[in-house]
Formats: sequence, C-alpha cells, structure tokens
Amino acid sequence: MKKLTSFLIGSILLFSAACDNTAKTSVNAPEPGEVPATPAAQTTQAAKEDAQSEVRRRQLNADIRAREERNLATGDRTDRATGDLASEVRSKLEANIPGGQLTVNSAKDGTVTVSGTVNNQEQLAKIEPLAKEIKGVKNVIVKATVLPPKS
Repeated sequence: MKKLTSFLIGSILLFSAACDNTAKTSVNAPEPGEVPATPAAQTTQAAKEDAQSEVRRRQLNADIRAREERNLATGDRTDRATGDLASEVRSKLEANIPGGQLTVNSAKDGTVTVSGTVNNQEQLAKIEPLAKEIKGVKNVIVKATVLPPKS
C-alpha cells in the first residue's frame, strides 16, 4: 500500500510539473495572453507568395491524392464527414485558384457551398469543376464573386 501511495503522489507531482510548461511552436512564439506583433509587410508578402507557389500547389494536390488513396483503402467511402469534405475541397481550391479568398462549407448530403472572392471570371468558373473532383461532392453551390485585386 505504501508503494502504491508513493507511486500515485510521484505521478501527480510529475504530471503537474509537466503541465506547467506551456508548449510553443517556436522560440519566438508569443506567451499565452500576449498580443503578437503585427508582421512586417515584407514578411506578409513572402508568406503569401509561398502559399501560392507551384511547390505549395503540388503539396496540396499530393495531400488530396493521399486522402483519396486512404479512402479507397478503407472501402471507397463517398459519404465523408462534412468537415473532411470541406477540408478536401478547400485544399483543392487553394491549390488551383491562387489569390482567391474562399470559404467552404459542406452538408451531410454532399452539398458544398463556396463563398468569398476570386480575382477574375476564369477563376470563378473553375470552382464548381474543381470541387466536383473530390469524391463525395454531389452538388456545388457557388456564392463567390469576382473582386479584382487592388493594385
């Protein structure tokens, strides 16, 4: 009984010490409750260019293919969870419509609603066919509009 009590007390102390240290993704990440500094315009532009690069598009498309292969391995389910369906469509649109500001919502029946803005009519026309490439998407409602980027 004494060994069990010592073990439990030691475990509680160890656990509380481990929980005291806040996890951060990097050394310069803000502390909890701290307001992060606004990034410099140069940093923001570099991040935007990286997000819209050809390498990023290939990564997103590879991720979509991997998800499809995983779904095929588990029985080719086309009745996906709504969050998974929205995530896959969002990745597909992000990879293929650079500069778009789009949000994606999905319903249990396979209906996907895409809202937001794109830079031109050509990008707007690509939304529905791209979304339908994702297995499980049965209907696409496009509520996006064309809003050319500000120069």
